[in-house]
Amino acid sequence: MTDLLPQELRILAAVCDNGGFSAAAAALGLTQSAVSHSVRGSEAKLGAVLFERGRAGATPTPAGERAVALARRILRMYEVLGAEVRGAGSGAGPGTVEGVLRIAAFRSAALHLLPPALERLTARYPGIRPEVRVVREIGAGAAGEVAAGRADLGIATLGGSHDVTPGLLTGVLAQEAYRLVHPAGHPDPKGLPLMDWDENCGSYTRSWWRAQDWIPRATVKAEDDAMVLTMVGRGLGMAIMPELSLREATEAVDITDLGPAGPVRQVGYVTTAESASTLAVRALIRELRSEKG
Repeated sequence: MTDLLPQELRILAAVCDNGGFSAAAAALGLTQSAVSHSVRGSEAKLGAVLFERGRAGATPTPAGERAVALARRILRMYEVLGAEVRGAGSGAGPGTVEGVLRIAAFRSAALHLLPPALERLTARYPGIRPEVRVVREIGAGAAGEVAAGRADLGIATLGGSHDVTPGLLTGVLAQEAYRLVHPAGHPDPKGLPLMDWDENCGSYTRSWWRAQDWIPRATVKAEDDAMVLTMVGRGLGMAIMPELSLREATEAVDITDLGPAGPVRQVGYVTTAESASTLAVRALIRELRSEKG
């Protein structure tokens, strides 16, 4: 088998990202025939069909999804190679770090965990340019962005019903308890309807949730945790929420501890082995860990 060249990798990623050969060709400044020829050549080299072709465009097969994810990650290392070598050759010392640092995080982590860490990081390394993508922590979530090669590091919930892709590296940054949140001064908060949102982590604490006979099925589903807090503050129900989400709580709600046996979730970082070796990712992990301390 002949190794794929960088341009072949770029074409695979472009076809996936743009949904077809014509759109990929336009994005790359190539002809459609050149893109089609390159993909056929890559498929021959790899011995697998990478895209299902159709009138609506091109959709990656399971083999194609894996190939594109690895292609993105390899191309990213080419970019990092240049940035790290330029930094080392700038005369500012071997610890110089520059370039884009791509981060994926769920909403409350992006709001509360990342900003102080990024503030310290960019003060220490002005050449780093963080790009933060807020993703819903549903299905693959932030970890999936890392696995797909779209992020260098993700802030994700760990230990849930969706296992992290094998080969990714993880580390716990925070363990946070869930609390009962309800309208301020309500005499019987446990008698209120349960409010929830799709990203809430009941799946991470299933045994605890199943054992609580006082928790009804959710009758109201909101878009995100901020909406849940607003609706609870309006007296529309109660909710069980993790501490990160409750940092946005106002005086309109009261927060009640669920006791030492209450549920907890782990929040941590996810990265790849190759990204973990880069100066920028190592520096961000250090700052995130110092925030934990």
